[in-house]
Amino acid sequence: MSEPPRRILVTGACGYLAGRIIQRLEKMVGVDQILATDIRSPQSKFSSNKVAFQSLDVCEPFPDLLREHRIESVVHLAYVMNPGHNRRAAWRVNVLGTANLLDACSNSDVKQICYLSSTSVYGAHPDNPDFLTEESPVRPIKGFQYSEDKAEAEALLADYADRAPDCAVTVLRVCPVLGPNADNFIAAAFSKPFLVAVRGHNPPMQFIHEDDLVENLMFCLTEQPRGIFNLTGDGTIRWSEMARIFGRRLLSLPAPVLYG
Repeated sequence: MSEPPRRILVTGACGYLAGRIIQRLEKMVGVDQILATDIRSPQSKFSSNKVAFQSLDVCEPFPDLLREHRIESVVHLAYVMNPGHNRRAAWRVNVLGTANLLDACSNSDVKQICYLSSTSVYGAHPDNPDFLTEESPVRPIKGFQYSEDKAEAEALLADYADRAPDCAVTVLRVCPVLGPNADNFIAAAFSKPFLVAVRGHNPPMQFIHEDDLVENLMFCLTEQPRGIFNLTGDGTIRWSEMARIFGRRLLSLPAPVLYG
């Protein structure tokens, strides 16, 4: 394994995944400083003096921050998962925030950026093959802001990678994450007494455990691979099987009822 970067920025530091990453970095020999940023304040103190927290709104430019802290690597996790009715505000965090981060990177000596994207950028289309590769076209479903913003942020990162060949840009397209701390709409669905499905369809699904995602992010920080990588668990599992495992009743409804 290669040596880890000494000074690391983690955006969206108050999210559960960022918290897991920071905990691992705190214990890693060779890491001198972790700059943790978020618009929110952390609910508890970090366990070591390696971590410096700074309140940061990524929607506003911060051109000098990375240079002032001599940041070498960036883990960009700041993102609005559930935009609700304020799509513009979510876009500002998800896309404009990424643009502001890249501007700050260009004004510093950052050697690596690791961005957490999503397999949803491929879109759920009837002409998709059974399995998609990193070379498959990016076609987010129109109106699904989560994947639209991920795709737009990816385009910004691809342009930056072309302009900054000395910086290793890693994009991880991750399938839905499950685990005891997972915070997404699929994980929330399993907390309800039943699971909803489209009548006549029992799609194969892919998931990844939060522990495996953390391990992959740590690998990226030490090895600094370049490019786009799909990240999923092994194999697939049917939606009906997930309902059985979680002891939930499967409620199958016609598509017009579910999607209007």
